[in-house]
Amino acid sequence: MLDEIFREYDIRGKVPSEIDTDTAYKIGLGYGSYLQEYLNQKACVVSHDNRISSDMLHENLIKGLLETGINVIDYGLTTTPMHYYARYINNLYGVMITASHNPKDDNGFKFSFDKYANARGDMIQEFKEYIRKGMFYKGVGKLEKKDIKDSYIEYIVKHLKFGKKRIKVVLDLANGTTSCIARDVFEKFNIDLTIINEKSDGTFPSHHPDPSIEKNQEQLKNKVKEIKADIGIGFDGDGDRIGIVDEKGNIVPIENYAIIILRNIIDKVDNKTFLYDAKSSDIFKDEVLRLGGKPVICRTGSSYTQEKVLKENMPFGFQYVGHISFNDRLFSTESAMYSALRIIEIMSKTTKTLSELIATTDTYYNTPEEKYASPDERKLQVIEKIKAYCENKNYNYLEIDGLKVIFKDGWAYVRASNTGPNITLRCEAKDKEVLENLHNLFATLIEVYNR
Repeated sequence: MLDEIFREYDIRGKVPSEIDTDTAYKIGLGYGSYLQEYLNQKACVVSHDNRISSDMLHENLIKGLLETGINVIDYGLTTTPMHYYARYINNLYGVMITASHNPKDDNGFKFSFDKYANARGDMIQEFKEYIRKGMFYKGVGKLEKKDIKDSYIEYIVKHLKFGKKRIKVVLDLANGTTSCIARDVFEKFNIDLTIINEKSDGTFPSHHPDPSIEKNQEQLKNKVKEIKADIGIGFDGDGDRIGIVDEKGNIVPIENYAIIILRNIIDKVDNKTFLYDAKSSDIFKDEVLRLGGKPVICRTGSSYTQEKVLKENMPFGFQYVGHISFNDRLFSTESAMYSALRIIEIMSKTTKTLSELIATTDTYYNTPEEKYASPDERKLQVIEKIKAYCENKNYNYLEIDGLKVIFKDGWAYVRASNTGPNITLRCEAKDKEVLENLHNLFATLIEVYNR
């Protein structure tokens, strides 16, 4: 197996050049053995997304698992949040076959070694070395096939209570895995529903709509304006990320979504600590402080968000790319569908439009997250050189999965991507000229040190 498929949050790569059926089989052997040897587990949960390659990887993963003697509860086709729910109700660890928002020719494995979140960081590297040793258990495990759909729908529905106002909603399913369940969920509520890109056969586009990239949401924006909807919502391929468009067809920054949620729940929860990641605008942090709460910054990566929210019993946390963790009413499964329904629930109880709910007194200017191609063997060296530059200049910075360099009137965040051969950059300031200067400085540093 290739070292580069073992990444910060999961195992991920191109099929079949980097990940194939043999890879899936060996991961099954390794995971089943590891659970028994180190975690005293006798069973695990498995499911997969709707990519064309997922079925064959799913079959061979289970083959490897069963040969170690571990029992497998197979839920088949599910979204990633449905998989998290399956782990939760069974009190088991498990493997989800998916490459999330990556192109259709990619695939991978999200897997867990604790009850908080997916394996992350050193856990994944240790697992890689465990597989390399090849000291696998031998046995005959039992396979049990189950369907979690009805239970999951019931779980979501019972944690929501809509008002009298009927909201007109456009859902863009990106032909992803939410196609297998979204209609059934949303039709349980008093919603005027329109769905686009609803397929479940794995034939989704090369790139799913990414909540952080505006160009991929043009179809959703146009549909919202065409039918005069109150809100448009896009999901990624495995259903754990959300993007939002308001009634005017404008993309809603995830921080503004988070502020609406914050204002709605802060007086209803005892723990007034709220999580946001290093990429996110300070507009959320400022609002938490204004309302008397405590903002906590977290490194990028849904595994880290989930872990911190659950371990510290925070009611809510989010990431700039659209991962949302609700923990105020139900166990957090980072469900994009549930996150969508929470904002629709709020809208159903007010006469305000979404754009009016978003309105804030603070103004921040920021750049979208930009990617600079950089080989895996070089990208970390680039970050180290930028760090040395900042130290030489006596700049204030935080080391949070990269560098967040903080100035009096803005910040720049540069990091090596954990899911691909890229360096990413995002900047923010309260003044457009300051923003431009910050961006030019750090973009130049990346280009110079990346040569």
